[in-house]
Amino acid sequence: MFRTILVANRGEIACRIIRTARRLGLRSIAVFSEADANSLHVQMADAAYPIGPARAADSYLRMDRILEAARASGAEAIHPGYGFLSENADFAEACLDAGIAFIGPPPAAIRAMGNKAESKAIMERAGVPVVPGYHGEEQSEAHLAEQAARIGFPVLIKASAGGGGKGMRPVLRAEDFAAQLAGARREAKAAFGDDRVLLERYLQRPRHVEVQVFADRHGRTIHLHTRDCSVQRRHQKVLEEAPAPDLPPALRARLHEAAIAAARAVGYVSAGTVEFIVEGKDAFFMEMNTRLQVEHPVTEMVTDLDLVEWQLRVAAGEPLPLPEAPPPRGHSVEVRLYAEDPAKEFRPSTGPLRHFHLPEAAPDLRIESGVRQGDAITPFYDPMIAKLVAWGPDRPAALARLGAALAKCRIAGITSNLGFLQRLVAHPAMAAAELDTGFAARFVADLRPEPRPAPLPALAATALEVLLAPLAAPAPGDPYSPWDRRDGWRLQGGGTRVLALRDGTEAHRLRLAHLAGGWRLEVAGASASLAGHRLEDGVLHLVLDGVARRVPVLRDGDAVQVSLDGAGWTLHLADPYAPPGGDAVVEGRLAAPIPGRVVQLLVRQGETVSRGQVLAVLEAMKTELRITAPADGVVTHLGCAVGDSVEEGTEIVTLEAPKAG
Repeated sequence: MFRTILVANRGEIACRIIRTARRLGLRSIAVFSEADANSLHVQMADAAYPIGPARAADSYLRMDRILEAARASGAEAIHPGYGFLSENADFAEACLDAGIAFIGPPPAAIRAMGNKAESKAIMERAGVPVVPGYHGEEQSEAHLAEQAARIGFPVLIKASAGGGGKGMRPVLRAEDFAAQLAGARREAKAAFGDDRVLLERYLQRPRHVEVQVFADRHGRTIHLHTRDCSVQRRHQKVLEEAPAPDLPPALRARLHEAAIAAARAVGYVSAGTVEFIVEGKDAFFMEMNTRLQVEHPVTEMVTDLDLVEWQLRVAAGEPLPLPEAPPPRGHSVEVRLYAEDPAKEFRPSTGPLRHFHLPEAAPDLRIESGVRQGDAITPFYDPMIAKLVAWGPDRPAALARLGAALAKCRIAGITSNLGFLQRLVAHPAMAAAELDTGFAARFVADLRPEPRPAPLPALAATALEVLLAPLAAPAPGDPYSPWDRRDGWRLQGGGTRVLALRDGTEAHRLRLAHLAGGWRLEVAGASASLAGHRLEDGVLHLVLDGVARRVPVLRDGDAVQVSLDGAGWTLHLADPYAPPGGDAVVEGRLAAPIPGRVVQLLVRQGETVSRGQVLAVLEAMKTELRITAPADGVVTHLGCAVGDSVEEGTEIVTLEAPKAG
């Protein structure tokens, strides 16, 4: 076994690898960019080396700097984690040339499976079924359109290199093909430096099922069961589970056999994942990820194995610890907690984590995160902030455990997909395992409901949170401090208080009169008795008209987040005596929502545009963001050019209302 390993990655995966290294008594070395100088993985490692500026291209993708850090630290092996250089055959080769072990597959296997077109040809020769399509070298637009027509619409355009949903576009009609091809090529070029694509028949209700495989250098290849990763947004996974539910035994066995055949066909070694598209009784090879997957913890939870430890042992030349997979024990479900706004097409969110609380880990609950309260979510890397992985003796128990864990999460400072995940895990179709890759789109109204005004209990909980907050810090050790009194005493008459709350565009004016043991709440003609106290940090015991309930509440400055019956609201405290009006806005000025790079400007100065028209496209945090016209108008100014890097708030396009007549 090695004595020192370097982790060529960041965030939660670096933390996860370091934990295994520490358990095995190995010395761990971290690398970090300027943006990650104070990050958790740096503090967990035995030593950490700077490798450059914040942009991944200038740091985590710099093979030379990572190898320099490995030599300087005395690392005998490099673990690439996932993402960045984990599937880069040139990096694996450079490690071996430098006399440093690469904890992953051989370069030849990475190359064979890294090109989707080549990998499908290899699979066909190995007898592994593939989706009908086009995987050829001819890449002219005319030829690709001809091949799409041969396959028959709908078709799926996919980047030949890479994965993670980048460069993937479904095309339902022939007339949309050219535009979608251009978008897929642009995205593939930005993500992988390669704009080649392949075409496949687009299946209508497919499931995304994958098989974890492991191989050693002694000729043994085994599977470690299935995972279902069908629930996705923007073609990227958001919920995974193991084993994949509701697969007929014969189909499950075929998937296991096909995955082992795929690994053997390329001389595979180490951990890998063979991904399949499953529809009905049919299963087709999709791709092989030649690395550890984000979702590997669900496999570990049902097998009681540490796959990182297996990777280390195999890389050190040891045989696989087991001759075959142990039977799966129970069921495990994982969700990815992202800094993103589901209401805005999952647009990434950046900023400081002013409040960040996750439930305590337990034997049936695993928490994976690379950030802490106070850390900043930057635009430079993937916006995932944590994974919650629950186990249960069966699937319903695992989902219930995960739902209970999500209810204990508290996040403020950035927008997250927490509410989306809570609704997803509790959805009846999820309980029934009605899974396919269109799940999130099919139930969009349930998972991303239209905002509705805050109900009376949410307003009451917000008021109670404000009422229970001390007016000032009480004098230390002074039980008679007037600043912490709650009885509403006044020299003349009973105490009253007026609160003004904003709930999106809705305004609420609350009048609160002190009573013995509580308050009388009046709002919009309704009246109710209000009482309560804090149960614990972030949870109130609310008593409204005699009915008691637990209500999670999180205050962040003038914003109060309230969770109630599976729904959530953010209410903002306002000055109750301010004149009517509202926040000033600059009408017509469309700005960058987060830092990014302008990849398309689709309008010119003086052009007339209509509401909803796409005006520009930004690339940020591995996502393309579309800037659309909020109303009909005329373009009066362009604040940037294609290729420009822009900060949050930078003007992109300015519109003015069209002239009458």
